[in-house]
Amino acid sequence: MNYSRRRQKAVDLLTQLKLDALVLCHPENIRYLCGFTGSDGALIVSKEQLVFLTDSRYTTQARSEVVADKIDEYRVKGDGVIAVLTSLVVERIGFEVSLAVGVFNDLRDKGSSGWVWQHLHDEIQSLRLRKSADEIQLISTAAGLNLAGFTEIRPMLRPGVRETEISLALEFAMRKLGAEEKAFDIIVASGERGAMPHGVASDKLLAEGELVTIDFGCRCAGYHSDETVTLAVGDVSDELRRIYDTVLEAHDRALAAVAPGIALSELDRIARDYISTCGYAEYFGHGLGHGIGLEVHEGPVVSSRSKAVADVGMVFTVEPGIYVPGVGGVRIEDMVLVTAEGHRVLTKIPKTFQNILLR
Repeated sequence: MNYSRRRQKAVDLLTQLKLDALVLCHPENIRYLCGFTGSDGALIVSKEQLVFLTDSRYTTQARSEVVADKIDEYRVKGDGVIAVLTSLVVERIGFEVSLAVGVFNDLRDKGSSGWVWQHLHDEIQSLRLRKSADEIQLISTAAGLNLAGFTEIRPMLRPGVRETEISLALEFAMRKLGAEEKAFDIIVASGERGAMPHGVASDKLLAEGELVTIDFGCRCAGYHSDETVTLAVGDVSDELRRIYDTVLEAHDRALAAVAPGIALSELDRIARDYISTCGYAEYFGHGLGHGIGLEVHEGPVVSSRSKAVADVGMVFTVEPGIYVPGVGGVRIEDMVLVTAEGHRVLTKIPKTFQNILLR
């Protein structure tokens, strides 16, 4: 990873915002800028220095992996941060909106009365919006593990198998193939449970005549994949097939429109308008997608409320869905990279209609 380039992006942000320092405690932001993989620490960025702080649990680890000018150990996080800020002689300090209230209050109350604190969200998020070649490769590798793991467990998708069995087998397959960890609790939702967008695997048995939605991903060197497939368990009703075809067409239309310069709200509109014209507007309640990288859900947001525009290097999901209570649901999801030429789909499992029992 090119940490010097990342550091320069943070320094450029300081200049742009007329700040003297950034205080970062969000683990993924810290990892992005200095390589620390632990769960607790603080990073102070100034134009002159990059200082990493952690407690005794992680000091040895930090010295083996952190790229910074200085690594210090604290007993109380707030005290450690204040000591560094004092040594840097700063006035205007930016901090993450996600900073714990207790930590911020400690910094504000114990720090200099002359310090001006500015909370940041989109500004910090902008550092990680456009992925480098190294990051894209890791996300692609994680997507490849999705395909390999799903291919391995696909023969077990049949009537009478519990959703939890599928979830556990898929997690184990991806881990065995090289994934660090599953990206999130794997969703396996069959039959009427398919109407729950976040229907984490249950003891329900797959049954013939139903659809089953599987939403899963894994982590590779800190970077995540996210993909959703919906399959038919034998012949399904005309209504379920119509729902599937509607979601697939909405997915394909939005995906085809991905290119530099398009408003992300427009991508959402393309999918949403098609679903609406097919009579299912009230059954598509969530946004079209989200950014993915060191976090499963990060910037940019792809929804009707998004102000962002697609730019080269962004990676986000396209995942329209229809969820009809008492009937079932469909979600189809791919990860897409915005390229100078348009886009490249990073996920690899085919999304055409598949009937498990007609293989």
